[in-house]
Amino acid sequence: MKAPVIALEEVVKDYPSEAGIFRALHGISLAVAEGELVAVMGPSGSGKSTLMNIIGCLDAPTAGRFRFDGADVTGLPEPELARLRNRAIGFVFQQFNLLPRLSAEGNVALPLVYAGLSRRARAARAAELLARVGLADKRASRPAQLSGGQQQRVAIARALANRPRLLLADEPTGALDTRTGAEILGLFRQLNAEEGTTVVIVTHDPGVAEACRRVVRIEDGRIIYDGPPSRAALDGGGAHHYRAAEPAPAAA
Repeated sequence: MKAPVIALEEVVKDYPSEAGIFRALHGISLAVAEGELVAVMGPSGSGKSTLMNIIGCLDAPTAGRFRFDGADVTGLPEPELARLRNRAIGFVFQQFNLLPRLSAEGNVALPLVYAGLSRRARAARAAELLARVGLADKRASRPAQLSGGQQQRVAIARALANRPRLLLADEPTGALDTRTGAEILGLFRQLNAEEGTTVVIVTHDPGVAEACRRVVRIEDGRIIYDGPPSRAALDGGGAHHYRAAEPAPAAA
């Protein structure tokens, strides 16, 4: 049996503050298998961004273990984490984060520069991915010449450049209108269904979460629901009836 792509075991995350230690995550345990499409939901301040940063190897737990593709990466030094991020994790952000002076092709090819591919190989892979997201005719366009939805498609293509094990999206439809957001969500679903891409979407939008096969709801640094989409999971109402929160451990 394959190891989960990501596996968190009793993960705690503390931050220092003027009032003392603030605990953002309280012993989170979560596993995501290859090929899953998962939404992580929660109100502002719930800990979902902290959880995303740990899953994306952008931050380290204070306590607990984090395994990526079966390997314990909890204590890896930053250079090794950077290589892991470039090789195995594709990031998609709400504000696209495209480089304005590069063309769509140049933006998509950028991760391949760090991977050491030749110019010809980079161009071929970027063209392939832009065609995959419906932008074959926009290879030479710069971000300012593209609509919001087109920019997000470029960002998704860039995230897929190194054939990552995990596609991690942070509010990917938050800066888009409803119709365009639905198109981008459809693209995530298509990548998941047709190519088996493992996708984790961090969102506050019930419509986005409802389109996923699994919803993880986090509140006050704890998982209170983990299962298929339901009204309780999507709007938070009654979620505690599905999985009761455990008592908070004392802050260090």
